[in-house]
Amino acid sequence: MTRAQAQHRVAELRDQIRRHDHLYYVLAQPEIGDRDYDKLYADLKKLETEFPDLVTADSPTQRVGGQPLKEFRSVQHAVPMMSLDNTYSPDELREFCDRVARLLPGEQVEYCVEPKIDGLAVMLRYERGELAVGATRGDGSTGDDITANLRTIRAIPLRLHVPKPPPVFEARGEVYMTRDGFDKLNREREKAGDQLFANPRNAAAGSLKLLDPKLVAQRPLAAVLYGIGAVEGANFKTHRDAIEKLKELGFPTPPLWWLAHSLDEILRHIEELQSHEATLPFEIDGAVIKVNSLDQQRRLGATAKAPRWAIAYKYSHEQAETLLEDIIVQVGRTGNLTPVAVLKPVPLAGSTISRATLHNEDEIKRKDIRIGDTVIIEKAGEVIPAVVSVVTAKRPKNAKPFDFAAHVHGKCPECGSSIHRDPEQVAWRCENISCPAQLKRALEHFGHRGTMDIEGLGEVLVNQLVDAKLVRDIADVYSLTVEQLAALERMGEKSAQNVVAAIAASKQRELWRVLMGLGILHVGAQAAKTLARHFGSIEALEHATPDQLMEAEDIGEVMAASIRDFFLNKRNHEVIEKLRRAGVNLKAAATERKTAAGALSGKTFVLTGTLARHSREDAARLIEEHGGKVSGSVSKKTDFVVVGADAGSKLDKARQLGIKTLDEEVFEKLLKQ
Repeated sequence: MTRAQAQHRVAELRDQIRRHDHLYYVLAQPEIGDRDYDKLYADLKKLETEFPDLVTADSPTQRVGGQPLKEFRSVQHAVPMMSLDNTYSPDELREFCDRVARLLPGEQVEYCVEPKIDGLAVMLRYERGELAVGATRGDGSTGDDITANLRTIRAIPLRLHVPKPPPVFEARGEVYMTRDGFDKLNREREKAGDQLFANPRNAAAGSLKLLDPKLVAQRPLAAVLYGIGAVEGANFKTHRDAIEKLKELGFPTPPLWWLAHSLDEILRHIEELQSHEATLPFEIDGAVIKVNSLDQQRRLGATAKAPRWAIAYKYSHEQAETLLEDIIVQVGRTGNLTPVAVLKPVPLAGSTISRATLHNEDEIKRKDIRIGDTVIIEKAGEVIPAVVSVVTAKRPKNAKPFDFAAHVHGKCPECGSSIHRDPEQVAWRCENISCPAQLKRALEHFGHRGTMDIEGLGEVLVNQLVDAKLVRDIADVYSLTVEQLAALERMGEKSAQNVVAAIAASKQRELWRVLMGLGILHVGAQAAKTLARHFGSIEALEHATPDQLMEAEDIGEVMAASIRDFFLNKRNHEVIEKLRRAGVNLKAAATERKTAAGALSGKTFVLTGTLARHSREDAARLIEEHGGKVSGSVSKKTDFVVVGADAGSKLDKARQLGIKTLDEEVFEKLLKQ
């Protein structure tokens, strides 16, 4: 192999490995197995050994390199990394909101609510797109240079994931140790006779203080980035914009965060965050509340110790022991069924506690919590108590394991509809799209740009509509009037008219968008298009048997069963009837039903990788306009696979099956025939 060939292949391998690192460590959506990944890495390592002049600092093989350090050098922060003031009660949080309002008289203030990750604060500085320096917070002005250690964390990109990165970009966040990784590490230390770590935070902090990066690389560390420091070449108006930019650049960002406009909304989001605590990969010790507008942040300024525009709402760790008398199941805002412990009332952190969250079915099994047990409860930031452990020595002989499914009798306790647990998910979920507990989520999905595209039907308005009981299912949006909307807070008559007009316009959306908006489990955009094309109307789809559903392209057994179950649900049928009476289009237009005649007529395509001249959506549209079909997976029925940069497992499968692959240039020539 010539040097030029090696240089080209090295670039290919690095791009592929970076992409797979991002898919695995950031998005949790791996496309290849460990063996295939190791093969790519070994090939790159071999070529860099043969051509050492091709080795660069941002190569995946250089995450761990060099000799152990003698000490960490100091790093001066370009923008101070300030700590946050803490609060432990709703009253103290109210004082924070009141103080912000006094400092911004007459202005509307929007807040972001995020998890307070119990990790080690770090700063990552990128220059011309490459990681230049990574440091701890230190005293806020000066931290330790731990670049070598941070480079070992595969969730942290060594190069930003955009063609033209900002000249300077500082990302800020937390390094943490995963729950599973922490447990495994302590088991290994116990076997080796080493001292155990007290908790994941101590384990993460201790790991990053090691002077040998090779040892750090053996620790199960991850990262979440949620803020920015010094930046050149990029401007943001809100904290939300900064989070979106971090995600675009390839950083792992908080998996949960919310916007809020009042103290009540903030507290509801804190409660929702607490309900998700057991499912998060990291430990949290509260929530962080930040003013969203960066201009308002600048004007609010900071004290000598902390910013005035943010505060940490920390969970209290006071504990108490009491009797668990019963377990009931409640339905959360997203439709998840959450078990709740009914307790013998006990004083804790200034109040009397009679209920506590048990998080989910798996958490009950993991902690072996039974009715009649004596349990330890912990007050989490004055919001919602949790059962943290069982005093097994006090367990009565007749205590039996809690059977979640038998307890709810297969029905949603809120609306009586069927419930479902996806094999890959932790929680049971109510299947009724009109269930009050999940109505808000369903409405947001229905109005989303990718479904019915109803401009203005966003989170804030949806919350108001449901709270005011103006809508009880997604079909009720078509009964809303200008007068009803104008009466809502922060909704003038002009805005109300615009929303009503957008709702009316959505009645003529394509059938596939309606199918998407219904939120049928496993039915994405492509499947919705296939169903609309194959059946032509919701009426035909409602009466289709599983066998008839599977006659449609790419509709398998699991999806067919999900669709059939959806239409057999009486409540879902009632919602569809209301949509029909409201005049919503429930039939496919001729252009939807018939595959256009053209150069690609009768051909099935799969798109993989990043195309340079077209977005995935545009490429799919062009294929369909020219008579072809687009599938999401490669099979023997596939005629062509269109391959862009960073193509993954779909390309490998196409080669295995002998399916013809096209680059973008050949694809465009095919369209012009």
